[in-house]
Amino acid sequence: MADTIEKIKCLIIGSGPAGYTAAIYAARANMNPILYQGMQPGGQLTTTNEVENWPGNPEGITGPEMMVGLQAQAQRFGTDVRDGWATKVDFSGEIHKVWINDTKELHCETVIISTGATAKYLGLPSEQHYLQMGGGVSACAVCDGFFYRNQEVVIVGAGDSACEEAHYLSKLCKKVTMLVRSEKFRASKIMEERVRKTENITILMNHDTVEVLGDEQVVTGVRALNKTTNEVFDIPSTGFFVAIGHKPNTDIFKDYITVDETGYIINIPGTAKTNVSGVFVAGDAADHVYRQAITAAGTGCMAALDAERYLAAKE
Repeated sequence: MADTIEKIKCLIIGSGPAGYTAAIYAARANMNPILYQGMQPGGQLTTTNEVENWPGNPEGITGPEMMVGLQAQAQRFGTDVRDGWATKVDFSGEIHKVWINDTKELHCETVIISTGATAKYLGLPSEQHYLQMGGGVSACAVCDGFFYRNQEVVIVGAGDSACEEAHYLSKLCKKVTMLVRSEKFRASKIMEERVRKTENITILMNHDTVEVLGDEQVVTGVRALNKTTNEVFDIPSTGFFVAIGHKPNTDIFKDYITVDETGYIINIPGTAKTNVSGVFVAGDAADHVYRQAITAAGTGCMAALDAERYLAAKE
């Protein structure tokens, strides 16, 4: 129905560091941004217990606290923050149409996509328990490796990202055990050689993770299965890192927005612009390299500035 359509100057889809930073800049530019928080308000950082690499917080800050602060700052400048998530879009015309919760239709002059990406996990009940407890399960070595200095950790994965994260952890941790589920790496030869040559990385090929062990609060070890011998054994560990990939939350945009083979949105280099005029992207929906809160915030700023210039050029 036409009377249910809402016209919006700047719609922001997603509420992580990218979305909220875009909102701060858009609101200060009098773009009257409306931000829908999505299915996970605050994004991946809401599952992060400690954030010590966000500038300006010398004592560190929890992920949820950080997102509450970013939301409050965006609202201070007039951002309309709403519950709900985008379920369908139509970017075929000059007016960008977005449907919220399959019912509410929005007609937007500009859209900033900041829907992020979701880390893939093994799905073990014990893994999910300690992930929720914030007591030793992580999908980001760069984010959380610092907390495991001089300790023993386990990492699961076989690709370039897994090798890169294992090598990163080797510089901080006493021992890194790498569990590779198949008989060979999926990583490039140079990355495979790098981990094989690192003295404190032990590589166990053709091994599965059976269970993440702990005292109900923190991780104390990992139970593994040697698929060649069927031997089950425990590996002492205070941290369990999962590096089996991320899935960008971009499915609803694929009919209109150019994405790579994994689903990450392809932006015009040096900008936040997509292939659709007036639609911009920020954060992990386009970034499969850095995936940090600070880089997401930076691209949120870029997206808002690009959207502001787009609107100014139309006047």
